[in-house]
Amino acid sequence: MAFGVNKSKGTRAMQSIPFYKMSGSGNDFIIIDQRTPLLLPALPPAHFVAKVCRRRMSVGADGLIFIEKSETADFRWRFFNSDGSPAEMCGNGARCAARFAVLTGIAGESLTFETDAGVIQGHVDGDQVRIKMSDPHDLVLNDTVNVAGYPLPVSRVNTGVPHVVMEVKDLARANVKTVGREIRSHEQFAPDGTNVNFVALLGDALWGIRTYERGVEDETLACGTGNVAAALVLALRHNIASPITFKTLSGTCLKVFFQRDGERFDQIYLEGDARVIYVGQMGTEAWEY
Repeated sequence: MAFGVNKSKGTRAMQSIPFYKMSGSGNDFIIIDQRTPLLLPALPPAHFVAKVCRRRMSVGADGLIFIEKSETADFRWRFFNSDGSPAEMCGNGARCAARFAVLTGIAGESLTFETDAGVIQGHVDGDQVRIKMSDPHDLVLNDTVNVAGYPLPVSRVNTGVPHVVMEVKDLARANVKTVGREIRSHEQFAPDGTNVNFVALLGDALWGIRTYERGVEDETLACGTGNVAAALVLALRHNIASPITFKTLSGTCLKVFFQRDGERFDQIYLEGDARVIYVGQMGTEAWEY
């Protein structure tokens, strides 16, 4: 919303933007309802998003979601990473958006919404949300990427956004930030770059996962599309049946369901928590500094 200056009192009258802060397995998001357009600040969207997603200086989040009207689904979203860059899809953000729609009366428990990766179906059961992911593409197993002169074994797949998957023996000691940053910007994945996932078997059919996310440019506590990418790669490399459960860095688990015919996958679902952290009003000082 807009703000103005009260000249008679010499003080600025500030209005605010309502928002939800939500978390999906530790991936946190700012959600703004734009079905009735708010008068947002006269800033490019990317600049506004980057400002308000700063931690300690503003609201802080891994990403921001605008909820908009749709002619073909319950709603449409526009998703931005914390650096202001747009992304076609975000699995944890999608679960949060779906629960937001139920809580605010936009949709019922079974719903659909538009993304740049296609129309997403979802079902909300309390704070547990299952979403149907778009079909994967560009799946390559047993590839290599050279980092610091060493060939690293990787696989890659696009699950709405591009991902690299690496299996490691000791997940706790994996150099996620350094190696992830190198692969994320590697010329092999130019010009858009890639997300990078490190996975290891923890025991009893439970896999651990850590992710370096482009757009956030850091390790995050969870990545939904990364969990899906890892599940598809592991299913092929180790002949693992659906579902596959992952323990994320946040300590919560995400479950990936799928149907497989050879190397072809469909009916892919991601299931996990989507929690409301707080509902707030964002003042102009959230993006002015």
